[in-house]
Amino acid sequence: MRRPQRPCPMPDDAEPAPVRGNLPAELNTFVGRDSELAELEPLLRQSRLVTVAGVAGVGKTRFVTRAAALMEKRYCDGVWIAELSDVQDPGLLEHALVDALGLTDHTSRPPRTLLVEHCAERRLLLVIDGFEHLADACAGLVRELLRRAPDLQVLAAGRCPLRVDGELTFPLMPMTDDDALELFTRRAAAVRPGFRPADGDRDTARELCRRLDGLPLALELAAGRLRALSMEQVLHRLDDRFRLLTGGSPSALPRHQTLRTAIGWSHELCTPEQRLLWARLSVFAGQFDLEAVEYICSGPGLPADSVLDVLDELLAQSVVLREDSPAGSRYRLLDTVREYGADWLRATGDAERLRRRHRDWYLGLATWCELDWFSPRQSEAAARIDSEMPNLRRAMECSMESPEEVHLAQYLAGTLWFYWVGCGRLSEGRHWLDHVLEAESPYDHSRLKALWVLGYVAVLQGDPVGAVSALHECREEAEHSGDATAVAYAVHRTGCLAIVTDDPVRAEELLREALGRYRDIGELNSNVLMAQVELAMAVAFRGDLDAAAAICDEVREICEDHGERWSLAYAQYVLGFAALRSGASGRARRMLGESLSIAHTFHDLLGTVLSLELLALITVTEGDAVEAALLHGAADRIWPSVGLPLFGSVHYGRPRAECEERARAELGDERYEAERRSGRRLDTEAAVARALGAGRGTVPKGTPGAGAAGETRRPAASRTTGRGGPELG
Repeated sequence: MRRPQRPCPMPDDAEPAPVRGNLPAELNTFVGRDSELAELEPLLRQSRLVTVAGVAGVGKTRFVTRAAALMEKRYCDGVWIAELSDVQDPGLLEHALVDALGLTDHTSRPPRTLLVEHCAERRLLLVIDGFEHLADACAGLVRELLRRAPDLQVLAAGRCPLRVDGELTFPLMPMTDDDALELFTRRAAAVRPGFRPADGDRDTARELCRRLDGLPLALELAAGRLRALSMEQVLHRLDDRFRLLTGGSPSALPRHQTLRTAIGWSHELCTPEQRLLWARLSVFAGQFDLEAVEYICSGPGLPADSVLDVLDELLAQSVVLREDSPAGSRYRLLDTVREYGADWLRATGDAERLRRRHRDWYLGLATWCELDWFSPRQSEAAARIDSEMPNLRRAMECSMESPEEVHLAQYLAGTLWFYWVGCGRLSEGRHWLDHVLEAESPYDHSRLKALWVLGYVAVLQGDPVGAVSALHECREEAEHSGDATAVAYAVHRTGCLAIVTDDPVRAEELLREALGRYRDIGELNSNVLMAQVELAMAVAFRGDLDAAAAICDEVREICEDHGERWSLAYAQYVLGFAALRSGASGRARRMLGESLSIAHTFHDLLGTVLSLELLALITVTEGDAVEAALLHGAADRIWPSVGLPLFGSVHYGRPRAECEERARAELGDERYEAERRSGRRLDTEAAVARALGAGRGTVPKGTPGAGAAGETRRPAASRTTGRGGPELG
């Protein structure tokens, strides 16, 4: 099944590129498993799919992460881990893998197509963790990826095999006695500094590890109890819990019962307030923050002013984990711990109330972040939503369960427009917008907003039929119901569609109408500023460069007043275009350099590639045809992740055609194509560095990076916000 590995391409004069991927850093020492790691390594040489299978709590996630890290240098295109435990809907599986691989795509391509195209010519290791509840869907996707991507390898971790042809299964057993004792000792020393069992205590520790069957999760929970108890007390209480909690199904594996016993024992040792908070925390998906906990989980039996103290106690017992993120300090429950808490929450009869409180909190969070998007806090809003997406998905799912609450799901999907558009989540946004609009509901403000946002996303994805359908429905129903805001947005996005389909006259007419409607209702936000930028572009395409510059100067002033950067990048792009067409290449380069810098900071691929196209033309006019051809190649590499190159537009395509004609005339066809091919080997970081002047002559032409199927994105922890809208194209 395994074909010979191809070597990673590397020019002789290039420095080895840093390994790419998203493996998390180890927060504490990895203990033991040396023999298992040694046994796993040859399996990954024999098969392209190896699944590490074992009982919950046996340490599968940590094991495969460690194994992947040890073999990281084998894969020139990186090691990427996809955590699937928070993905409940099989329809979102492909979106989750797209996100895990750090891909950005503006097009209407299905995410499966994007995944296949991205992996097809890469040598990478994909680690899939926590797939049990999505086993069938995951098996089908992995089967296709392996069939279509000959140099892809998959390392999976779950409670059962994927059952895909060619799969090798590696059963991960509990730790050996020595490894279990070492793990217990190290984790105990973390809560009791200096802990090291003496000769007499060593036998007690070994017995405790044996009673816990060498399961890492159980060992870590037990070690956490040494903060308050002696080892003898831990062993005694553990004995009691075994007798109490072994009455499950006779067909259940003993280790399943043992793990539940360990968790149940830890649960029983909690105070009533701790147990109550544990149960209520199970309503969260993924990470959560203190503010959300205090709002959602406070109530009868748990006053709001006591939540922090109780949460801190659960942290000390390793029931809750603390994680740092771009959005600040966050918390998470281990999956098995959350499932245990969910059982208790259902038993209390309070689950439905907590789910609604959870939904209401995240409706409010999305509303506030939408407001913050038009402010100096754009980056913070993006980071917050990025970290909260599992909870926002759960909130939409909750609202879709009742016909009377579908409008709340529509409101949430529409309110997140800035995230779908500005943070590179068009594909997932399209999924949710289509989903929430399938349900029958009145044409109230929520449904109308979801419709114009759907139209906007469809424009960005290059789907004019879908865009026209959604925007026409939105305008017609908004006029019928008297919703002036929805009418304004429907007109605006129809104007946006006109400009990308080469009808600047119609675009100008619609955009001026939309801006008039915005003024009438007192609307001012990033959408309104983008309408002005689009109007300026339409005016520029019609030849009135002074008028276009005047419009964008006004936009720039408003952006500076409000701390808005997303729209500013596009205003600078239009100003650069106007300056270039006026013959002021120096001013054009400054404007486009700022536009490119902002777009790249926001990881806005559309703004990045549009600026690169114009900078290539400036470069050839300055006499550097080689660099211009190289920038063309760099743009070629980015466009497939955005959509149709230059939108198939005559107006947007004219600068490229002019640049190419001049560069070919100077270099000749063969040299031009050679330099263009060199540009295609540059990743976005290198291309931006060259375009801004920092990387000329210093970036190897063979710099590896993501290919045309999907531009590799920086990990979420290092991003500020995502890419912006397509209004300029």
